[in-house]
Amino acid sequence: MGDFIRKNEIWVFLTLGPIVSVFFVYARVQGLFPRFVYTNGRFCILLLVLIILVKYTRGIQGVKDIFKPMLNWKVHPKWYLFSLLFAFVIGGLTLFLKGIYTAGDYSLFLKTNFGVLTFRGIVALLVWAFLGEVVWVSYCIRELSKRVKPFYASQIVGFVWTLWWIPVVIHGEGVLPGIPIVSLGIFMLGIAGMCTIVYGHSKSGLCVLLLQFALNISLNAWSVSPSTGGIPTFTAFSIIYFLAMLGFMYFMNPIEKFKLYNLSKKDPIAETTIETPEIIERVSSE
Repeated sequence: MGDFIRKNEIWVFLTLGPIVSVFFVYARVQGLFPRFVYTNGRFCILLLVLIILVKYTRGIQGVKDIFKPMLNWKVHPKWYLFSLLFAFVIGGLTLFLKGIYTAGDYSLFLKTNFGVLTFRGIVALLVWAFLGEVVWVSYCIRELSKRVKPFYASQIVGFVWTLWWIPVVIHGEGVLPGIPIVSLGIFMLGIAGMCTIVYGHSKSGLCVLLLQFALNISLNAWSVSPSTGGIPTFTAFSIIYFLAMLGFMYFMNPIEKFKLYNLSKKDPIAETTIETPEIIERVSSE
């Protein structure tokens, strides 16, 4: 059993992730812990499962390697700027097209609502973005990209990421209300793909963290969430985000970047001996 887990570490974790989510949400439904523990614990327990698994297969050095991309901050400033602005641009484009389609207010993309974001909410969104980057990008996408092409790795992770979110969305606590499962899936596939592109070219977990944090903020600041813009608007936002990802993936395919990085001694995971990287919470209202 130990050899099987070591050889299939990534697949074991991708299987465990959604299962853990089901049991954790069920425990909350049964009232086994308070809302605060549920809101933050669902992300923390996922990271804890990953740490336990990697500690078992690779030891403490393997655990340290998961976090190493977060230490790479010496990247070209364009990647920080791109990561910060991408989601806002997609959100603005979505609202502009909505205005054209409905023959309504074309200046919807100029109307922001940053006031809904409290300091506590911003901190929570940042922490959740960090946990998501470490689990889904720094570990999952980076590890899967050694086995399949980065694009396929991103879509596998996006699919599993969606499965992890489904129990949370069905329960409906601490999540943007009214999110359709299909739109959620499209959205997560786009998110995983963009994280792969940014990480593949920057090799920086900080850039991916900024990309995810900006996405979290944009969902609250723009009227593109199901509760503020309506389900059709969120679905359109998800589709445009996904299509934009496909365009960037085609013209900026990170496949060679991942190949070179995985062969480089600078790759923390490549240095490790092995047998073998929201939907966003409305915390501002909490």
